[in-house]
Order: sequence, then C-alpha cells, then structure tokens
Amino acid sequence: SLNKLIDENIISSYFRLLEVNKPKGYEIEVPLDRPLFKHQEKALRKAVNNKNIIVTTGTGSGKTESFLYPVLNKLFKEQEEGKLGEHGVRAILIYPMNALANDQIKRIRDILMFYPEISFGVFTGDTIKNQTSAKNKYREIHAGEKYPELQRGLENERISREEMYDKPPHILITNYVMLEYLLLRPDYSGVFKDSDLKFI
Repeated sequence: SLNKLIDENIISSYFRLLEVNKPKGYEIEVPLDRPLFKHQEKALRKAVNNKNIIVTTGTGSGKTESFLYPVLNKLFKEQEEGKLGEHGVRAILIYPMNALANDQIKRIRDILMFYPEISFGVFTGDTIKNQTSAKNKYREIHAGEKYPELQRGLENERISREEMYDKPPHILITNYVMLEYLLLRPDYSGVFKDSDLKFI
C-alpha cells in the first residue's frame, strides 16, 4: 500500500495530504491502505530510483497509477525540499486522442481537487486562447459536476492557452501533434518557461 511505502521511506508522506482536506461525502481517489497491484509497486520503486519504465497490462488494471503516482511523488519531494515553484512543467502526459486526454484530466482533477500546490492543464487544439472565454466555456461544460469545486473550476487547473503561457502547469497533458507545435513554434514556447522536465 502507499502507506507501507511511506513508512519504508520509499515515497513521500505528502501522499497523505491529498485526501486530508476533502469534506465528508467526497470519494477517496488515492486510498492509502489499499494494496497496490504488483506492477504499480514496481513502477513506483523503479521511478524513485530514476529508472525508465514500460508498463503493459490490461484495461482497468491500474496503468494510470503506475505513472501518475511516480509523478506525484517527485512533485511532493520537490515540495518537501522547497524546490517546487509555482509553475513550470515537470511531466508531460501524451495521449493519441483528445478524448483520452480529457478522460485523464477528470481523474487528475479529482485527485488534486484539494491540493492546490500541484498544477495541471490540458493543451490541445481544443484549448481556448483567452482566459475569460475559457472560464465561461469551462463553467458551461462542467455545470453538471457533482462537486461544486469542479463546477467553479480549480485554482490549480490551467484552462486557457494564455494561462499556460503565463503560469505553465506542473503536469501538462497534450497529444503528439500539439506537443510538436509547443516544441517548434516560438509563440508557444512560453509553456516551457521555468520547466524542469522529469517525466514523459
């Protein structure tokens, strides 16, 4: 379990802070005492030791945790050391289709809902440039969310291109076509200011 790995000093104790501020009735997204699958534990242990990993396993068997927990752990460790700035990309999550990127952002949104120190955002062709327009669209799309925080928008979610240029997220979710634009077009280069990229 994550708690056992924390007790062994393998991962950061800050994992325990993810759920602390959630009001009663909110789902627990990162269960600390639930046993991890073997591939999740191995992925965490290897990533902590700066090893590259490839995880191949069936649908619904916890691939997301295999890469997301190591990313969160690294960000927590930076925070413990006082090195986690307000912004700057540390991880790029690349998806082949926008639909998959949008599914992933829902998961990350639920996990980081009450942990504003770690920022995230989706940058695809659908990402609106202007912050005000993006906010209005966000509220329209998420009006039916079950938690009011998700209806209003989270302070750590970057939702417009302007916002990502100004304050790049720690976790950037994109697709390979947009990543090429981000890397090659000078007008998009602001997304990588203050970056300290550790994970792709």
